Amino acid sequence: MHKLLIIILFILLFDCNIKPVRKTHGVLYLDKKEKNLIINKTNKNDTLLILGPPSTKGTFDNTIWIYIERIRSKGSLFRFGRNITSTNNALVLNFNSKGILESKNLYDLKKNNKIEFVKNKTASINKEQDFIYSFLSSIRQKVNNPKTRKNRRSSN
Repeated sequence: MHKLLIIILFILLFDCNIKPVRKTHGVLYLDKKEKNLIINKTNKNDTLLILGPPSTKGTFDNTIWIYIERIRSKGSLFRFGRNITSTNNALVLNFNSKGILESKNLYDLKKNNKIEFVKNKTASINKEQDFIYSFLSSIRQKVNNPKTRKNRRSSN
């Protein structure tokens, strides 16, 4: 009985997968596949064969195609199992009117962390001032309302 328990525990312990679970989204190995795209030579059909359909197309013109690759895995026990993003790539392709590739830009996780944002701030509307203004304007409308002015004249 004791040997059977040891065998069952042995099977359960070594049956666990040592590799982390990876959640993928988008086109895998985007950084390697984009090297096959040659500027001024590759067209839209070649791009569809290499990368497949784009994740997003340009809103106003369909000459901009965006491909996304994202890989997340579970963190260690010390990070309380939070998801960790190991790969986060975006490829932006610009095509001309004939469908030939004009430019390509690959943004990876390291480049994304180096982007500097403008530090200017937009002034917000103060809620107290907004309330006071709306209150006073409603009183002004009631005073200037022709119906109430007419009633005042007739009562005099």
